[in-house]
Amino acid sequence: MKVSGPKMDLLSIKDPSFLKGMSNKELEVLSQEIRQFLIEKLSVTGGHIGPNLGVVELTIALHKCFESPKDKIIWDVGHQSYVHKILTGRACDFDSLRQFKGLCGFPKRIESEHDVWETGHSSTSLSAAMGMAIARDLKKEKSFVVPVIGDGALTGGMALEALNHIGHEKKDMIVILNDNEMSIAPNVGAINNILGQLRTAGKYQWVKDELEVLLKKVPAVGGVLAATAERIKDSLKYLLVSGMFFEELGFTYLGPIDGHSYEDLFDNLSYAKKTPGPVLLHVITKKGKGYFPAESDKTGTWHGTGPYKTDTGTFVKPAKTPPPAWSSLVSETVRRLARDDNRIVAITPAMPVGSKLEGFASEFPERMYDVGIAEQHAATVAAGLATQNMKPFLAIYSTFLQRAYDQVVHDICRQNLNVFIGIDRAGLVGADGETHQGVFDIAFLRHVPNIVVMMPKDENEGQHMVYTALKYNDGPIAMRFPRGNGIGVPMDAELHEVPIGTWEIIREGEDAAILTFGTTIPMAMEAAVILEKQGISVKVINARFIKPLDKKMLKTLLATNIPLLTIEEAVLQGGFGSSVLEFAHDHGYYSTVIDRIGIPDQFIEHGDVGSLLEEIGLTTQEAVKRLTILARKKQQRA
Repeated sequence: MKVSGPKMDLLSIKDPSFLKGMSNKELEVLSQEIRQFLIEKLSVTGGHIGPNLGVVELTIALHKCFESPKDKIIWDVGHQSYVHKILTGRACDFDSLRQFKGLCGFPKRIESEHDVWETGHSSTSLSAAMGMAIARDLKKEKSFVVPVIGDGALTGGMALEALNHIGHEKKDMIVILNDNEMSIAPNVGAINNILGQLRTAGKYQWVKDELEVLLKKVPAVGGVLAATAERIKDSLKYLLVSGMFFEELGFTYLGPIDGHSYEDLFDNLSYAKKTPGPVLLHVITKKGKGYFPAESDKTGTWHGTGPYKTDTGTFVKPAKTPPPAWSSLVSETVRRLARDDNRIVAITPAMPVGSKLEGFASEFPERMYDVGIAEQHAATVAAGLATQNMKPFLAIYSTFLQRAYDQVVHDICRQNLNVFIGIDRAGLVGADGETHQGVFDIAFLRHVPNIVVMMPKDENEGQHMVYTALKYNDGPIAMRFPRGNGIGVPMDAELHEVPIGTWEIIREGEDAAILTFGTTIPMAMEAAVILEKQGISVKVINARFIKPLDKKMLKTLLATNIPLLTIEEAVLQGGFGSSVLEFAHDHGYYSTVIDRIGIPDQFIEHGDVGSLLEEIGLTTQEAVKRLTILARKKQQRA
């Protein structure tokens, strides 16, 4: 139902204080205006449309009931913070959302004092809230700590650890459980089943003080009844809500309530503020609410999108059909091989859509496991499968593999198990920014014994590497691949193994050599062509195995004393270039000049990948400049 009323200029908002004097009817009008604003703005920039449309009323209610930033509102994951950004004075920046030097798509402390916690990974809000609550109490301050966590994020082990600690310490805190039954894809697991029971059980709200007052009014026996209020509470608890998972953890549970009803939100938030100890308010919301294409989405397509047409919800596609997406190329090759090998099992931590595993899941449902937002668990499940002679494919983004580092080291590599790790979104990913850039995996994997790390130059080599990985029986093997689409090369019909630890020369040259792989090969080839016109001959090598290095080829290069330039779309510290330097040192090649280009020692913010590469000097022009200097040094030595 459309609510009419005076239109508000969202661009004029400076802080949330204006909400205090607004009626529920006025807030409903504001909700509609914010939804329309988001639908229009995100149709141009893209972004996390579904999560934000679902939390409009909840965000407004929180800012009306609490005093941000004195009261700490903490957004788990952070992709649902757009409404929060509008209410805290950033609506005027939405034209630059997720763009180079523009508004960040996640909470950002340097953007606003109201962004008290930065995040881009799930399940961190409760632990952060506990830290803030401890600090508040130690400093003897008076404020509310209000983490907002989604039902999908509760599958993260860190969230469960935090619930356990919070319930034990009994710190004053109001946890908002934003339950829309989805994270990116539909949620899975026993926690989700518990929430399902709570959703269907109807409203449960224990108001012990009110019950005691009522019982004391009963003549003669009132005092006796009041003394048994705690026992009555327990009986009602188990009668009304099966299990009462959160109350057993030490929380006062309120809900479930309609997260789009201001009356319900304000009544329950008011009660929560008066309740000592940790409170969990279970709020039911509709992801994508108010925009039919997003609201009716059952697969996670509208969780985060590129540009779209507002009237139809049709996504804006390039004029020309692009080559296959890397995620699709990898997952479909795994699917192809699974037809002939029933040992192949796919595992993903809540990313079946992003990892393009829907086809695998439909064909092999008994061999597809979405474990929810639980990266550590996913890695060790893969290890367990491998001990039983299965062939697990762990599909995981580079940024999320960071969360399973100990399991990769301890459970997979230490036991030298045959696990194939598909490292998706390796390299710069662009708009999602520093929390999602996949630039650390080489540095944190290459020093771990037993693992093989590789990256293909194109999608044809990529399919052969997938085949290689699933045929490999000597331990763990990881293949990095970027976000986006392939480059459109012809694809071989027959798959073959790529010899482990072998590089290939893709352009001959005598004055200098480039060692690179994956997304930076085109940059290297372009630089070589430019330098050829200047009389400098550059060899280009596809160093497709980052670990192990091609020792034979590398020794040959170092023995000729040809200057080397390594290029990688990954951090320089501990990266591929470092391994080449170490190899030269360890084998006594002290005179060869080796230079490196890569990601500097800084977090890379959001923006289109081209602008980011330009800003950090990871460009063809920089490669030409470095190679020119190297070639001149060689000539001087000669």
